[in-house]
Amino acid sequence: MTSKASRALETFPNPRPGRTYEVRFECEEFTCVCPKTGLPDFASFVIEYEPDEVCVERVSLGKYLASYRDERYMHEALTNQVFDDLMEVLSPTRLRVEGEFHERGGIETIVEVESDDDDDEDDDD
Repeated sequence: MTSKASRALETFPNPRPGRTYEVRFECEEFTCVCPKTGLPDFASFVIEYEPDEVCVERVSLGKYLASYRDERYMHEALTNQVFDDLMEVLSPTRLRVEGEFHERGGIETIVEVESDDDDDEDDDD
């Protein structure tokens, strides 16, 4: 088996459809590149979701996250991209992605994106 980074997220059937439960992944060794300086940005990612029909396969998720190692991204754009890709593949009941980017210049950045079932209701105002 190869450990090469890949953007392909693999899934498998939810082993307990109809049951509400949460899956949580924590990635402490995430890296990407700062688009302004070209220096590496180090982060921790937390991904939580309630599966519907499918679950994400852990090894493919690791390769997916590693695929950003040499990519230039602003923290906000990257966290939203991870959220969008997981939402597209999983269509989960609930999804939350948090990127905690380590301190640079005395400032730590935390970006959190969460699905919200109330979005449709807010549009009626």
